[in-house]
Amino acid sequence: MKKIKDYPRPQSVRDNWQNLNGKWGFVFDDENIGEQKEFYKKFPKSTEILVPFTYETKMSGIDDQTVHENIWYNKKIQQKVCKGKRTILHFEGSDFVTKLWVNGSYAGMNEGGYHRFSFDISAYILDGENDITVKVEDSLSINQPRGKQRYKNESFSCWYVQTTGIWKTVWIENVPENYIVSVKNTPNFDKKNLAIEIYTNIDETALDDYEIETEIRFDDEVLNIKRAKAEKRIFKYEMDICDLYKKHAVKAWSPEHPYLYDITYRLYKDNILLDEVSSYFGVRKISVNGSKILLNDKELYLKMVLDQGYWAESHLTPPDEEAIVKDIEIVKKFGYNGIRKHQKTEDERFLYYCDINGMLVWGEMPSCYAFNDTSVTYFTDEWIKVVKQNYCHPSIIAWVPMNESWGIFEVAENVREQSFANALYFLTKSLDETRPVISNDGWEHTISDIVTIHDYKQDADLLYSEYNDEELAVLNNKKEFIANHKLFSGDYKYSGQPVIMSEYGGIKLCSDKGWGYGNQARDEKEYLERFAALNDAIRKTKYITGYCFTQLTDVQQEQNGLVDETRRDKFSKEVISKICQINSK
Repeated sequence: MKKIKDYPRPQSVRDNWQNLNGKWGFVFDDENIGEQKEFYKKFPKSTEILVPFTYETKMSGIDDQTVHENIWYNKKIQQKVCKGKRTILHFEGSDFVTKLWVNGSYAGMNEGGYHRFSFDISAYILDGENDITVKVEDSLSINQPRGKQRYKNESFSCWYVQTTGIWKTVWIENVPENYIVSVKNTPNFDKKNLAIEIYTNIDETALDDYEIETEIRFDDEVLNIKRAKAEKRIFKYEMDICDLYKKHAVKAWSPEHPYLYDITYRLYKDNILLDEVSSYFGVRKISVNGSKILLNDKELYLKMVLDQGYWAESHLTPPDEEAIVKDIEIVKKFGYNGIRKHQKTEDERFLYYCDINGMLVWGEMPSCYAFNDTSVTYFTDEWIKVVKQNYCHPSIIAWVPMNESWGIFEVAENVREQSFANALYFLTKSLDETRPVISNDGWEHTISDIVTIHDYKQDADLLYSEYNDEELAVLNNKKEFIANHKLFSGDYKYSGQPVIMSEYGGIKLCSDKGWGYGNQARDEKEYLERFAALNDAIRKTKYITGYCFTQLTDVQQEQNGLVDETRRDKFSKEVISKICQINSK
């Protein structure tokens, strides 16, 4: 498959692109006068910031962790205007309201901090030097999806320094006048085919003049080629994955064998090639059968680790592409087969490397911390974009829109909040019927394909007895099990779904800083004994089909990682892996 170093959108690759990361002019605008003073026409005297690192981080070159609600960026770039081409400016992530000016002209705005968004700047771009100015407006508002970003002036509990402004790659792409905008691929494991939906910017009245050619390859051998015309504004068709002569059995994607197929899309008009996009897909089936999770029709026992995706000097932004790869390698060496990416929509290169390394992923939405019309609108709008953006990655095996009733704090009894959780469940299913959805991870479930439990008890015997009493009181919603929470909201009941301990552990090794769950382990021996005992308690609970250990790395004041923030080991990977292997089913 085609992979270009640092290319930010590995599932949709074109050759003609320009990375705009690097030094930008930067100013704080605490009085919010920049638009009135027209900073976009004459940028004020400024400092430099290293994009895509936010001003709160050391790697940005600024390292100021105080709250600034209005900030500005400016960069001069060189561009060549080509007849019949469009210039698209992409932001992989910028938090929260992003406004763009090109050569002094307003080009658009976006709300939301976690999804990719783009502007067609063709009408504003000039041959030669161009002036790009960006304003970002952010706040500590609990109406915004903010995940683990603090909503107070100081960090507290498990909420960390805020992330303001551009925090993922900014890049420019030159595309044809008519081009492929996005693709939705759905491999069918049972039928051994691929359902394809391709969206373009072609005017509906002209679609009859265009065709899409799709080519599927494996190990550089062409297996199938098909040309298709549009149906009702989109190109929608199916293709067999194996070759026409059925020589090749379909190779299923799994953690043990992460087989991937290459696929290329070509847009033609009157047999003239206009646009070409390279991608890939994996053929795998994730399903729920009674109390079991199945991968490719075989029972799957999940051994996940919780990963918040923070780095010491760059916070939510990976310091480089190699850091993404290193984290996945660490997870594999510890013996886990999955990552719960917690309260973050990660850099898409992370999903690419999970795809090629066979790492299972739960895709989660960063939480709001209020329930009102504004928060519901922000949250729903961005969740739709996140699911659509990451739909085609085979590594993602579940969607988790809500966590621990954050933003729906009264969901246990509040019917409106229960309706919102259920609405997110069905909305996600309408966008993606191929993956399980966990509507409120941890407790107070409503409708959910998998029932998940968060329990940080440090006594393994107590943890085991909690979930193995004669009447299974927690599972049957007869008792509160942690922090005054029951497993289900209102009148909702357990109906035989798979059960996963999706947060536990959080053990802190003895040190003078930060915190962990329960009493810190005095030394490595005590830590490993507790770690093994907790894992064993979960393994012996027969109806539990997997777990997620908290957590992979230390994060700022939360010091309970298997490695520290710089990814230095606290324990032998071989010892942790051995415990994980013993505690498997």
